[in-house]
Amino acid sequence: MIAARYTQGSGRFAVEEVPMPGVGPGELLLRVEATGICGSDVKIVRGGHRKLRDGQAITLGHEFVGTVEQAGEEVSGFDLGDRVGVAPNIGCGKCPMCRRNLANMCGRYEAFGITFDGAHAEHVLVPAAAVEQGNVTRVPASMPAGAACLAEPLSCAISGVRNARIEAGDAVVVYGAGPMGLLCMMQAVARGASWVLAVDVDDRRLAAAASLGAAATVNPARAAVADAVAEHTSEQGADAVIIAAPAPALQREALALLAPFGRLCLFASWPRDRAAVELDTNAVHCKNLLVTGMTGGCNADYAAALELVASGDVDPRRIVSHVFAMSELARAYEVALSGEGLKVVVTADGEEAERR
Repeated sequence: MIAARYTQGSGRFAVEEVPMPGVGPGELLLRVEATGICGSDVKIVRGGHRKLRDGQAITLGHEFVGTVEQAGEEVSGFDLGDRVGVAPNIGCGKCPMCRRNLANMCGRYEAFGITFDGAHAEHVLVPAAAVEQGNVTRVPASMPAGAACLAEPLSCAISGVRNARIEAGDAVVVYGAGPMGLLCMMQAVARGASWVLAVDVDDRRLAAAASLGAAATVNPARAAVADAVAEHTSEQGADAVIIAAPAPALQREALALLAPFGRLCLFASWPRDRAAVELDTNAVHCKNLLVTGMTGGCNADYAAALELVASGDVDPRRIVSHVFAMSELARAYEVALSGEGLKVVVTADGEEAERR
């Protein structure tokens, strides 16, 4: 089968033929219906991942939906032909975070496309631990594959918006109108935010944000974000800010935008050598501000994302700019690495290819 492979250390990336995985006890082999290329996949291709060993080769991809083609011995609850999605983070199953069903916060977590082979291939093997820990969820036959595969990034947006405590009537600022920022924005609107301001330096992405529900947009190269917030809120400030762009300097600006009891969610990550930022802690103290973060979604967030897609309240396909067939996997990565579009999705048969 073909697969998108990255080798740590050498930085080698190639779409190439690899053997079909064998199926052991408790495991599932899925035929991949659709898979998304995440910003994390792009980061790995460009600079590797801290969990990979030098010389380790991995098939990328952690956003996917597929059909069960083989089930190993001891598998129960799933049959051949079942259509499933898989939450990608698998915990140790024993630590306090795992006991709270927060595998994404496990200090020894493993994940598709990072510590074992992912879904940027024609087939993907689901480890027994993922089956045992409830990472595998049935997907309705009526749900388009291009939407179902994006339940994973939507689950991250659900986590981020929840951590920002966004409620009905809130004024919200989202920095970054890339795929994750747009999903956060759409989720904030779905939760009843009365005003969402999208901020980005790319006018094409701002246009996408406006079409997806942003009440206003600002390109900070031409206008001040603070002025837009002050005008809308009568200088009271925003109720919540989500930073979904990898720019540490935004933290200082974002903190100054908040109203009393405002919440700042640090959604994006950045290189460790640029992570230290001076913040006005007096503002946190005097205005009773909450500064929080988010790292992925848990199994419950993934299930909630599938329910949200099924309800029609959020359609993640609206952030998709390119759809390719699996036979065009190399071209799909070219587009994703170029940054010319928004979300790139690869399907088994090129479903919805007209979106290109």
